[in-house]
Amino acid sequence: MVLEAVTLHIRPGQSSNFESAFRQAQPILASMSGYISHELQRCLEIQDQYLLLVRWRTIEDHTVGFRNHPDFAEWKRLLHHFYDPPPTIGHYERVAGSGAD
Repeated sequence: MVLEAVTLHIRPGQSSNFESAFRQAQPILASMSGYISHELQRCLEIQDQYLLLVRWRTIEDHTVGFRNHPDFAEWKRLLHHFYDPPPTIGHYERVAGSGAD
């Protein structure tokens, strides 16, 4: 399993609209091959900042499958105009923790 961690900075005053648009967009994400789960977290210390965590079966499920899927254009249309600056994305694999070997 691969964890995609995305830091999202939303344009000031647009967080409510972003959250609404994200609710519309999340079925696109959930329909992708290799998708396992996701969660969107709002930062308590920094206004208009979010953390999106997406679990994928493989990194290619995100970087190739999702990004090249025809529905990715709709994902971008719904969400990408809210970001300033562009998101910071990292992919991680578990090394230790609850449930890990």
